Amino acid sequence: QVQLVESGGGLVQAGGSLRLSCAASGSIFSINAMGWYRQAPGSQRELVARIYSSGSTNYADSVKGRFTISRDNAKNTVYLQMNNLKPENTAVYYCMLSTKYNTYWGQGTQVTVSS
Repeated sequence: QVQLVESGGGLVQAGGSLRLSCAASGSIFSINAMGWYRQAPGSQRELVARIYSSGSTNYADSVKGRFTISRDNAKNTVYLQMNNLKPENTAVYYCMLSTKYNTYWGQGTQVTVSS
């Protein structure tokens, strides 16, 4: 079984920064991608950033230039550096890991950006 442990969420003022971490453990084979999704109140869950096993990345248009996803393959850990945060970035952020056969989710971590 795969477990995803998230950390780094919290409360920050607009313009500030946070760094989220997600460490994966368990029986992990053939990782396709790791990434971050978020769900704001009244909205559906959406992709924030994703990094593939090849190193290629995807970002939501709204976060390009402000957020950076990175990984440490030796630790099975993915990071999301979030700079110049805006109130509209307030959401629960979920770590995701996908393999050839399954998709796994973390429990979510709250990010709140005050104006």
